[in-house]
Order: sequence, then structure tokens, then C-alpha cells
Amino acid sequence: MGMFEATSSKKVAVVTGGAGFLGSHLSDRLITEGFRVIAIDNSITGSADNIAHLAGNQDFKFIRHNVSDFIFVPGRVDYVFHFASPASPIDYLELPIPTLKVGALGTHNALGLAKEKKAVFILASTSECYGDPLVHPQTEDYWGNVNPIGPRGVYDEAKRFAEAITMAYHRHHSLDTKIVRIFNTYGPRMRLKDGRVVPAFISQALNQEPVTVFGDGSQTRSFCYVSDLIDGIFRLAMSDYHEPVNIGNPREMTILEFANKILQITGSKSEIIKKPLPKDDPKVRRPDITRARKILGWEPKADFESGIRETILYFKDRKAA
Repeated sequence: MGMFEATSSKKVAVVTGGAGFLGSHLSDRLITEGFRVIAIDNSITGSADNIAHLAGNQDFKFIRHNVSDFIFVPGRVDYVFHFASPASPIDYLELPIPTLKVGALGTHNALGLAKEKKAVFILASTSECYGDPLVHPQTEDYWGNVNPIGPRGVYDEAKRFAEAITMAYHRHHSLDTKIVRIFNTYGPRMRLKDGRVVPAFISQALNQEPVTVFGDGSQTRSFCYVSDLIDGIFRLAMSDYHEPVNIGNPREMTILEFANKILQITGSKSEIIKKPLPKDDPKVRRPDITRARKILGWEPKADFESGIRETILYFKDRKAA
């Protein structure tokens, strides 16, 4: 007996990290598209709150499990989305070894599941593969500038290894694989104490605390709203393209610009204070999305202000709760 009755004609997707920020939004999208979803999460950075609205949904099942250990899923599986990983600098600096393990062992286990089930495999990779880039904007054929032994290297190298083993399974086992390189994403269900710039600035602004900008604030990021990102990932999963694809918003902003926008939208009286730049912090970040435009017909649609307003509302609700 599988996780779902065998009588259904619905396709089944496994989402590792399914209780996370992106994994939960991806699960929602897959269910909307007529899939059944088996979410697997060990909840070290994911949260049951993110999937609470799916409780009792007959097309959703949750398994609490660490995917760095062998993954057993009975029954049919058509897609495996490997989205499990600590994903913010606070997480991977506090959890360096679990971060390396989920990128290496977790990816290996998720690929093994896809191979056994003859399923399509989709890897959530990252713009961090480009490190502190010497090429700008970043195209998928850029090999990156990563410090493998720096504190951030645990995340960057785990994801680079994950890409390497994914391509090895594709070439050696003829597995149908996709790799998405995800750039900075924001939206509801981000953790308040996430350490990434969006939650940090919003919670500081809402609490009328000083907004902490690292360095002089001239470093740039490109922020993509979560619904746009998930749309790009879904299109990639349905495509027959195997090389990595950047999914992100090419609209680049300096961190200082971003801090000022948040203060303006929240109406906060917080002041901006500067702190020293962390080691290996990327100075620039902007995806070249030519490949996504050509192959997937994808580009971001959400307007920055309305996306940020949605995110602020979510944080206000969480704070009130």
C-alpha cells in the first residue's frame, strides 16, 4: 500500500524540505496543478506552520524525516524536488555539518529515490554557486568564485557538489534531471529570525530597532517574489532541459536602497546603522535570465512594492500571533 491509493491518475511529487519557505509554496503550486505531494522535512529550519493549511488535504502527506538518512517512500513517485537545506547564512553558519550532509548525502538519497522510481529529479541549487562573482550579471556558464574553506563554503560547496552528482546521475544513469539556481527570494513564510536581509530589515523596521546594514551598503542583491520563483521552477520541472537555469529577478538594488525602501513602506522611524561586512559576502548579485526567458518563457511579473507589502503583512501577523 503506497502513500496514496493506487487508483488515482494523479502524478505524485516528493518535495524534500516541504515544510520550508520554498518547499511549502512549491507544494501548494503542485497541488493546484493537480499533483499529489509527499513532503519530507526534519523541521530543523522548516516549520509545521508553513503547511498547517494543508492538514487534512487528501492530496498532501507529510513525513518527518532527515533526508541525509536513506529515504523510503512506498508506491508511485513521478517527481522528486530536492529542496531540503538550511538556506540562510545564520542557518548554515550554525549548522555547517548538517548543511554539507543534506547537500551531499541528502542529494544522493533523493537521486537514489528518483532513480528507483524512474521519476524526474529537480535540484534546488543556488546563486551562491557563483560565490563572490567576478562576472556580472551571472550567466549559467560562469564557474564562479567560491572560497571552499571559508565559513560560507559549507553551503556553496554542498550545492556545487549537489549539481555535480545530479549531472553524474543524468549522464551515467540517464536520469531526467533539472537544476535551478535560485537567487534571493522573499515573501510570506520566511522565518522572522532567518538572518537574511529581507526578514532582518522588516523585523527591525517593525520593532523600531536600528536597521543594520553590513559594510557601506553598496553591495547589491536582486529580489524575486516567491510566486514568480515557484512559477519558474514549475516550468523548468515540466521542461526537457537539463543544464542549470537561473531563476531570479534581474532588478538589482543596493542593500542601502533596499533598507530605505523598507523604512518608507513600513513608515518606521528606525535609523540605519552600519556594521562590518562578513567574510566572503558577495558584493554583487544579479541573474542573467536569458536562458529562462528563451527556454521556459519565464520572467518575473510581481511588482517589488506589492511583494514587499505582502511580506510585511505576513510578518505583522506572525508578530501579533
